[in-house]
Order: sequence, then C-alpha cells, then structure tokens
Amino acid sequence: MRRTVFNEDHEAFRETLRAFIEAEVVPVHEEWFAAGQVPREFYYKLAELGLFGISVPEEFGGAGIDSHKFEAIQYEETARAGVSFGGSGVHVLLALPYIKALGTDEQKKRYLEKFVSAEEMWALAMTEPGTGSDLAGMKTTAKLSEDGTHYVLNGSKTFITGGVHADRVIVCARTSAPTAEDRRFGISLFAVDTKSEGYSIGRKLDKLGLKTSDTAELAFVDVKVPVEDLLGEENKGFYYLGSNLPSERWGIAYGAYAQAKAAVRFAKEYVQDRTVFGKTVASFQNTKFELAACQAEVDAAEAVADRALEALDAGELTAAEAASAKLFNTEVAHRVIDKCLQLHGGYGFMNEYPIARLYADNRVNRIYGGTSEVMKMIIAKNMGL
Repeated sequence: MRRTVFNEDHEAFRETLRAFIEAEVVPVHEEWFAAGQVPREFYYKLAELGLFGISVPEEFGGAGIDSHKFEAIQYEETARAGVSFGGSGVHVLLALPYIKALGTDEQKKRYLEKFVSAEEMWALAMTEPGTGSDLAGMKTTAKLSEDGTHYVLNGSKTFITGGVHADRVIVCARTSAPTAEDRRFGISLFAVDTKSEGYSIGRKLDKLGLKTSDTAELAFVDVKVPVEDLLGEENKGFYYLGSNLPSERWGIAYGAYAQAKAAVRFAKEYVQDRTVFGKTVASFQNTKFELAACQAEVDAAEAVADRALEALDAGELTAAEAASAKLFNTEVAHRVIDKCLQLHGGYGFMNEYPIARLYADNRVNRIYGGTSEVMKMIIAKNMGL
C-alpha cells in the first residue's frame, strides 16, 4: 500500500539525513556505545544540519515548519542504520513543545536561539525515586523567596534522559500543596540552568539498553531559580504535562514501529547470507513464515504510526488515541524484534550485531512515557469502562 504521509521535501531530507548518518555516525557509533553517551560536540553537528530548528519559529532562527514528519523520518533512519543520536530526541520532542507553548516572548528570545544552535541542550525532569508514573506524588519543591525574585528548588529526579549533557532542564516541582479535591494541583515547571549553585548530577545510570543516551540522576539543594524562568502559570504544571503526553507517546509509538521495521531488514539480510546444513537460513520454510508474519505486523504498525502522525500534525490526536498507538506499536515491536533476534541464532545475542542492541533498546518502550498498563487504563476509561 502506498504511503502518503511524506512528500518530495521529506524524501530529500531523508536522503540528506541518511548520508549524514553514514558519514558522521556509523563509523564512531561503537565508540559511543562503549562510552555510554555521545560526545557533546556531536550536537553541534545536528544543529548545523538543521535538526533542532525545524519547528522553531523563523524569528528565533528556525525553519518554522509546524510538523512532526521530519522527526518521524529521523526515527526511521536512525533505526534503519542501527544507531541513535543520544539524548537529542528529548531536546526536540519533549522540551521544545513546552518552550513554544508556555514561553513568553522574552523567554522564547532568550531560550530558542541557543536551543537551535545547540549552545543550550535541554532535558525534561519529571520522574522521582519512588514515584514512577505517579507525577502527582512528586516531592521536589520550589518555594518563592520572600523578596519574590526567585524560587528555591529542593529535591531529586531520576531516569532523566539527556541529563548529563543538558544545559537547561525543565524541572517539575511543587509550588503549592495539593488540595483535597485535586492532588494534581500545585505543580509548576521551571527552566533550570544546570550551572546554578546547588544543582548536581548524580550517577549516570547504567541501563539495559539505549546505551548512547546519557541518563542521569539529578539533585537540587537550595537551587535559586529566577522567577523569569517559570514556564507558564504557577501551579498548573500537571495540566501542561498532560497536554504534551500525546506527542510524547506518538514519538514512542513511531520509534517502536521504526525499530520493528529495521529488525525485519536486519533479519532478512542475515538469513540470506547465513548457511546451515549447506543451505541458507532464508531457504527454510520456517524462516519464510516467521519473517512473513513479522512483515505483516510491521505493515499494521506502520498504518497506525502514520495515522497517528497525521492526527498529531492536525492537532487532533487525543490522549486515548495516542495511548492506543503506543500500546499497539510497542507490543508489535516486542514480538517482531524477538523473532528477528531468534533468526540470528547465537549471533543475535552479541552486541556487535544491531539486532541485539535493538532488542535491548526496544524494551523500555513499554515502560517510559507511561507503562503499557497505564495505556490500557487510559483506553479503558475512554471506552467508558
């Protein structure tokens, strides 16, 4: 079936990005994998390529294209090559929407030019030790000073992707106690300068997958955050977070589809070259049937991903629809990648093969951005159950 989501401009971008990946990423990706992060300097190359400014308004140095289709192509091309761009996805997909939606004119002028150039890399800090998906239970606080010039931030965050390299972090913190009627009330968002006194990076976390992304623990001890760095209105942070969840979950859904598609490609290439009992693995009926079943699932996931992409660009993707796309595509990717690894045999268990790294990277898709169980709750509620 013919895809209709991408036009000639998108495909030209794909060719440019694919060439960039082959020249700048593939030759050094093993080094990044071993180091557990990409070099900070690499983000300047992504900025030069224009990746950070695609949807940033022109007056702030961007291209002003209000679409996620270029991000979708990045998901496909990085998965195809078996590489990643570290924590740069958080910079664009998670942090940028808050700056655009909540930032004042003064804030946008101050933040976005450095955002586009990679002079300032951004991350998003929501999760805390012991709270997980229960954001309303966060303990980090931000108290307004007596003179009203700054907030005093105290607390900690964990699982913060991009946390090591980040120059600014959007930190969620309690500015007021929850009410009896609404425990989600009282959370605010702050664009925190990571050079601030009292701000510290704890462990760079050793993860099962996503080895090239710098994921860290953060701690705040009496960090002074100027009132000019409050994003949006005080105490409404939880609702701001909720408004961006559909796009975040779309990103996970689309990335999972791209991983599943890449897994089929890796497996197909492997079984056509690998011989067993004097025949290629591809010549066995079981191999053909397994890969055919995987391809059918990828085709279905692609349709879901594309439909969600069109709805997101149109501003029509609902929370329940995003949850459904995430649940379906991450489950498909789980099944497909597992089968494709099996077709690699023992080599599928070796990190030198992209299928092994893909297997580990994919596992978190059913956890972050809301677990599969949370997705089912959202879908069920939308069904009136």
